[in-house]
Amino acid sequence: MGIVIMVGQLILGLSILVILHEFGHFIAARAFGIKVEKFYLFFDAWGFSLFKFNYKGVEYGVGWLPLGGYVKIAGMIDESMDTDQLAGPPQPWEFRSKPAWQRLIVMLGGVTVNIILGIFIFWILTIKYGESYIPNSDLKYGIVPGKIGVKIGLRPGDQVTAINGRKVVRFDELTSTEVILGNSDLTVQRGSQVLHVRVPASILNDLTDGIDQFISKLPRAKFAVESIAPGSGAQKAGLLKNDSIVAINNNKTAFFDEMQAQLAQNKNKQVLVSIKRDGNLIQKPAQIDKDGILGFIPNLDIPKEKKLTFGFFGALPVGATKAYGMFSDNAKGIGKVFNGDVKFSKAVSGPVKIATLFGQTIDWLRFWSLVGFLSMVLALTNLLPIPALDGGHALFLVIEMIKGKPLSDKFLERAQIVGFVILISLMVFVFGNDIVKQVMKNH
Repeated sequence: MGIVIMVGQLILGLSILVILHEFGHFIAARAFGIKVEKFYLFFDAWGFSLFKFNYKGVEYGVGWLPLGGYVKIAGMIDESMDTDQLAGPPQPWEFRSKPAWQRLIVMLGGVTVNIILGIFIFWILTIKYGESYIPNSDLKYGIVPGKIGVKIGLRPGDQVTAINGRKVVRFDELTSTEVILGNSDLTVQRGSQVLHVRVPASILNDLTDGIDQFISKLPRAKFAVESIAPGSGAQKAGLLKNDSIVAINNNKTAFFDEMQAQLAQNKNKQVLVSIKRDGNLIQKPAQIDKDGILGFIPNLDIPKEKKLTFGFFGALPVGATKAYGMFSDNAKGIGKVFNGDVKFSKAVSGPVKIATLFGQTIDWLRFWSLVGFLSMVLALTNLLPIPALDGGHALFLVIEMIKGKPLSDKFLERAQIVGFVILISLMVFVFGNDIVKQVMKNH
């Protein structure tokens, strides 16, 4: 059932994005009196559709090939590759008969709607949920670096006080794109020492299993047992609520990350657990399972989150800033791919990875946050100057406006074919890359 929910959320989210993107082209075309022949979610390749109907001269439908969607605009060379209609003289209702500036607006209509949608989603989420964060100054015990964080010089318990010389206010700034996308300089307080740790520009290549490999999203914390999983090693060992695990095999575990490290080193083994209970120290043997889990939920001593609330209008610039930040961060990520800092295979994710982000349970905050994020990603990718994408069409129109005359139909037709081949190749690569990542992760 969990897989069905995950796939269902993926299909719903992508369908919302595709329909609204194509609606942007549709409404812009109709505003300039351009005839729209088809409006499709997914592609009706070879003329086969799952569902269709006609309304006011437009065929609406759902295709069988789930690679996006399209609107077929009269008098335009597009992904349908229908060039027969271009044989006759231009008609006043056709795309090709309109001024270049109007055609450019039609081409950018989908991107515009995606940007508006992203801003709208984050605006509404900000109104409803506000913002929550842990003040960096409230961290009692510092950070927990992952293996990549340790590799570049971070240590458990470090206090990161500044990023590129700017004071860190929110704890989650440490895992922001400002840090992991740039040659960032972290100012680190380690005991009485002040150090500087450089985050390499290529760090994204190493973060194959998530941001926790750099710095954990939770600060370093002391802990006690909150609840016990039935049938677990913790239950069989006799652990109780409020117990403090102070050592495993006589190795100190004052902090939760220290205990996790000990469990990881003793997978599928029996260990000696030292427990502090009601001021007394007792020791009990316990079995660690094959995944390095003892079987209890901890009560972590972490700082309280600070919550900010916003009114209807006050939330708008906050939501817009979030949306713009996602657009900008992804643009920087693409730049890093082109300049060689990040491998293409590490930077891209496809439907399989996106589906896992939605999760196997319904969480509407997570769902709409992902849809908002994907809307900004879709806007950016469609602006890339690749033939068959909106950005490719827009580029050719800008060239036409500069030259003062349109490019030839034959050139546009060939460019469309090249662009379509590029897109299909990218889709195959991205989908295969997703599968390889999942297989490697599970093994």
